[in-house]
Amino acid sequence: MADGRIPASGHIVREAGPPAPRRGRPRSAQADRAIMDAAAEVLAERGLAGMSIEEVAARAGVGKTTIYRRWTSRGTLALDAFLAEFQGQQPLPDTGSLHDDLLAALRAWIRSVTGTSAGPILASLIAEAQRDPGLAASWRGRVVERLRDQHKIMLDRAVARGEIAAGTDYDVVLDLMFGAAYHRLLQGHQPLTDKFARQVVDYVVAGLKRA
Repeated sequence: MADGRIPASGHIVREAGPPAPRRGRPRSAQADRAIMDAAAEVLAERGLAGMSIEEVAARAGVGKTTIYRRWTSRGTLALDAFLAEFQGQQPLPDTGSLHDDLLAALRAWIRSVTGTSAGPILASLIAEAQRDPGLAASWRGRVVERLRDQHKIMLDRAVARGEIAAGTDYDVVLDLMFGAAYHRLLQGHQPLTDKFARQVVDYVVAGLKRA
C-alpha cells in the first residue's frame, strides 16, 4: 500500500514506483574518431562519390549500423570528417593590420587545402552539395557562414582602427579574397601559391583604401 499501513498478514507492503527510464547506448568517442578517420582516408583517396558506408565501417572496425546511428547520410559523415580536420587549421589572426590579417587567414586556408586531405574532401563536398540540398544547407551554415563570421571580426577591427570605411561591404571583400582561392582550387588552372595569396590581398586592400 502506498501509505505503508500493515495489512492482515502483518507485513508492510509498499507499491512499486515507476520503472527507471532506459538509457540508450552511450556514444563511444573512440568509435566516432575511428569512423571519421576512416571516412577522411576514403574521401582523400576517392572523393565523396567513391565513398561507401560499407568501406568506412570496415576500415573503422565497426558495423554499418554503428555509423547510421550517428550520421543520417554519407554526406553528413563526410562533412563531419572534413570539419574535424579543417576547423582547427583556421585560426583568427590578430596582427594589428588588415593586410596582414587577411594574408594570414588566406595562407592558413591555402595550407589546409593544399597540404592536408581537407582539399580533396572540400572539393568533393562542394560537388555533392549541388545534388543534395540538405548537405548544401549544412555546408553553408557550418563551413561558409561560420568561417565568414570569423573573418568579419578582422574587418570590424580594421574599421575601428580607421583602415577602412565603416560602410565597407564585408561580404564583397571576403568574396573577392576567398572566391579567387576557391576558383583556383576547383578549376586547377593555376596553383595556390604564396605569391598568389600576397597578390590577392594586395589588390583587395589597395581597392579598399581607394574606396
